[in-house]
Amino acid sequence: IMKYVIIGGVAGGATAAARLRRVDEMAEILLLEKGPYISYANCGLPYYIGGVIAEREKLLVQTPESFGKRFRIDVRVQNEVIAIHPKNKTVTIRNVEGKEYDESYDKLLLSPGANPVKPPLEGINSEGIFTLRNVEDTDHIKAYISDKQVKRAVVVGAGFIGLEMAENLHHAGVHVSVVEMGNQVMAPIDFSMAAPIHQHLLQKGVSLYLEEGVTHFKRTDNGITVFLKSGKAIPADMVLLSIGVRPATALAQQAGLKLGEMGGIWVDYNLMTTIPGLYAIGEANFSDHGANRLGASALMQGLADGYFVLPYTIGDYLSHKIQAPKVKTDTKAFDEAEKGVKEKIAKLFAIKGKQSVDDIHKLSLIHISEPTRPEPIS
Repeated sequence: IMKYVIIGGVAGGATAAARLRRVDEMAEILLLEKGPYISYANCGLPYYIGGVIAEREKLLVQTPESFGKRFRIDVRVQNEVIAIHPKNKTVTIRNVEGKEYDESYDKLLLSPGANPVKPPLEGINSEGIFTLRNVEDTDHIKAYISDKQVKRAVVVGAGFIGLEMAENLHHAGVHVSVVEMGNQVMAPIDFSMAAPIHQHLLQKGVSLYLEEGVTHFKRTDNGITVFLKSGKAIPADMVLLSIGVRPATALAQQAGLKLGEMGGIWVDYNLMTTIPGLYAIGEANFSDHGANRLGASALMQGLADGYFVLPYTIGDYLSHKIQAPKVKTDTKAFDEAEKGVKEKIAKLFAIKGKQSVDDIHKLSLIHISEPTRPEPIS
């Protein structure tokens, strides 16, 4: 009987554990999470703060108890792995009481996620300046808005989380100012696509500061003042930092694992690190061959695709059930395959008529690629 230890119990780790149970009914699976919650709805956190999601319980997809019982998994929350010993195949764990103990493993999966970026700016640790990463952060922000009767907020960074927080703070009746160093919000999209977002924000009364950087913060009797490189100063009651994240690699470095060029844990095609039997998924890992391309920024991108894809296959990798396709993203074959998919998608969108999503989904790519078109549904 194999013993699998998974470090990190949110999107990647919890999904991998569930998948692993499905492909190996006899395995011993230990899921370790340093926080008090597992498998919560990351994407819903801003919307709970803004009141769009009224009930906090809606954020909690599974409790440790229900998850453990359903999948027969040993789930231990508030148990933090503080060291990995690859030679002995053990990990050292510290529980909530501060007691340390060791657990052995046959195979180990790292899913520690990433940490919010907090640049060393003057005043950045002042009261009322937050980052949003987990349920605990959410509770602190929501309580602060209520207790301090927040009326003005500055969101630093106009990526996915930054704009979601701007939207929800506005929904909660707070005047929002968004500060972004780039010349547009939502850096991954073209400027022509971002321009309507700029217009929408301004129409909603959001103050937008583009090509502006923050130099420092100052706590005053009236709240917090945010100072910009241009010399402007924005008064606020609270600040939300949404500058980005860095892979959480402290454990990996302690264990002697190789890191990639972007600072994440290096993995091969099977998501295995440089130490056999030790794997990494999600935002903490890095590959130069596309193995984690969908999952690397999945949390920040609303868990769009990869954070569900990767854990559903990692269980199979660990159990030697399947092998990852060894296809490099810079090869001619990959380019031709990508071109073919794009052509078929274009043909899919060219279908006319009042067809439902279900009807379109019933069509295979083969049918879509044929010259004939299905008749519109009246």
